[in-house]
This record gives sequence, structure tokens and C-alpha cells, in this order.
Amino acid sequence: MKDEIKEEDLYPPVKEYFQALGYKVNGEVRGCDITALKEEELIIIELKKNLTVNLLTQAVIRQRTADLVYIAIPKPKRFKINAKWKDTLHLLRRLELGLILVHIKDGLSTVEVVQEPVPFDRNKSIQLNKKKRKLLIKEIEGRNIDLNKGGSRGKKLVTAYREAAILIASCLDLYGPLSTKELRSLGSDNKKTTSILNQNYYGWFERLEKGVYKLTEEGKKDL
Repeated sequence: MKDEIKEEDLYPPVKEYFQALGYKVNGEVRGCDITALKEEELIIIELKKNLTVNLLTQAVIRQRTADLVYIAIPKPKRFKINAKWKDTLHLLRRLELGLILVHIKDGLSTVEVVQEPVPFDRNKSIQLNKKKRKLLIKEIEGRNIDLNKGGSRGKKLVTAYREAAILIASCLDLYGPLSTKELRSLGSDNKKTTSILNQNYYGWFERLEKGVYKLTEEGKKDL
């Protein structure tokens, strides 16, 4: 069984990397794992085996004294670029922290700077996510009652769409077959009623004739 990579194993390759860039590199300087100095630019690199909240806190504190701060960790053995990884990078960007992955195998090591510690442009980030914001607000405005408990996991959520479908189903259950016009007069959404009935996503509705629908047994069961 191979020895587990220690934090101190990350030091030589990271030191060589910054030395090659012309920095004076030292280890363990006043609590900092690595310092790299070139002219007046001071960089601090924190070495850890994993990304943790404590590490992020420590790195952010280092920003009080350094121009730039990096976090260096071993490259995960089963490294995958997935949604979780992208979210992690976004957090580091938000904190203006750089990330270095160190790959050590068979005595050889490579350093990969995944992300540089650059200023975070919040306005740009908001602009890039305008569509998500718009959809979020649309969903909020489409809900009339709060049927979901915050923090719930593994439960069916009542979305604005499902809430509108429940209202239609309740009307059909109470009054029997109705036309789309009658459903709207009972409070169903003016824009969504026809599309909800036609899509019949939950299998609750059955078309009897043009513009007239009834509730299915599946719909009665779900209500």
C-alpha cells in the first residue's frame, strides 16, 4: 500500500513552480505554509490535503497581508469535472483565491494552476445569470400558497406549475367536466390553463371534446 500524500510532499513541486517564475520561495514563514516574493509582490500558498471550510477561512485571512493567495492540494485520484467541481471553482473565484492541483506519482510531480486569484466581478456574474434569476422570480410570482417546507429532501415539491394544475384538478373534482373558459372564471391561470390541460404532465386530465375536460381516476387519487 502506497504512503498517503502529506502536506509537506506538496512543498517541493510548488516551490519549484514559483521559483521558475522568479520568486524567492520560503516555507513556514510566520504561520504561512509557503511565501513567494518578487520585488514588492507577496504571494502566500496554503498547502492542505483537502478543500475544507477551515482552509478557505485560513486562506481568506491570508489575504489581509498578501497580494495573492493560492490553495494547493493533491489532485484527486478520481478527478471529475462535474457540477460540484464547477461550484467549488465558483466559490474560489468569489473569494478571489487561486487553486493549484499537485499530481504526485512514482516520484514524479506536476503542478497545475487550475485557477488564478483574480478580482471577482459580481456585476458580470449577475449579468451572466440573468436568465436563471428571471426563471427564479417567475417561479416565485407563480406561487400563491407556500406548500413546501424549506430544507426538505426526497419529497415531491409543489412548483408553480403543479400548484396551477392542482387548482384545475380541484375545480374539475368539485364541479365535474368544465371548459377552459369556465376554469379561468373559477380562478385558473389565464395563460397556463390550456397548456396545462393539453400537456397533461401528471395524467390528471381527459379531453371530452374541444375545450372541455374532466378529471381522471389518477387525478382523483393524487388529490
